Amino acid sequence: MLLDGIHHVTCITGDARRNVDFYTGALGLRLVKKTVNQDDPTVYHLFYADEDGTPGSDITFFEYPGVRPGRAGAGMIHTVQWRVGSEASLDFWEERLSETSTRDPGGVTFEDPEGLRHRLVVSTVDDTPLLADHPEVPAEHALQGFDAVRAYSFDPDSTAAVLERLLGAEHRDDEDAWELRGERRGGLYRLDPAPDRRGLQGAGTVHHVAFGTTVAEHPEWFERIRQAGVQSSPIIDRHYFHSIYFREPGGVLFEIADDGPGFTVDVPLEELGSKVILPPKLEPHRAEIEQILTPLPDPRAGWAPAAR
Repeated sequence: MLLDGIHHVTCITGDARRNVDFYTGALGLRLVKKTVNQDDPTVYHLFYADEDGTPGSDITFFEYPGVRPGRAGAGMIHTVQWRVGSEASLDFWEERLSETSTRDPGGVTFEDPEGLRHRLVVSTVDDTPLLADHPEVPAEHALQGFDAVRAYSFDPDSTAAVLERLLGAEHRDDEDAWELRGERRGGLYRLDPAPDRRGLQGAGTVHHVAFGTTVAEHPEWFERIRQAGVQSSPIIDRHYFHSIYFREPGGVLFEIADDGPGFTVDVPLEELGSKVILPPKLEPHRAEIEQILTPLPDPRAGWAPAAR
């Protein structure tokens, strides 16, 4: 039983409009779900991904309007790493993100408007590229899904033990990286030396990382975690997938998420991200919820996606 790499990465923003502009505009991702945090329905939960909302491409944000800026420290993920297709793609993104990007021999690093760090690297695996359509981003240069997350740990040895013994990750001997690879795809979890300064959760920081599995194996992961004596949440129905949460000893909140039923369970594929969608249990409260949320237009209104 192996995990299919990174399912999604969830982060925090203080400004939903600016967040949508950057991730759908500058990065060319598709807003695939405009919904609310099911644990706090007064705030948005925004999902960006490839054209189909596929696990492995999905970066999500809770919006807490006006929340203070955060900074990554020990016990936190500090960088989200994406795959692109070629060195020419790195050239494209270096130019497109020229105001915030830094190029080095290994890739392109940049920050979003709230300081969340991203890195682009050329893909070295055969995983299916997970692409979104955007009129300004040629398909050959589009982001292809997650390659890795990079984290700081309070206890690197204990983090490594959880990755290897509980989650089945394979350690790369030449670097502080662990590969979680299943039958469909994979991704890396990398550890870097933690800075001395304390981390602060806030805008521009990662809230948690989710690793992917199947609907069939998800209950087996819950039992495996329980038998290992790790304290976790129960299996939670998130409407689009099911989740198990636990905090690894190094401080990062881990989630194991399955692959169903997906984002088209409540809206057709062509309408993803075009309107606020609420889980059935919250639908009776739509009027009061929408009064609180920042109005967000459909970022695809007025343009035709590229032919697929």
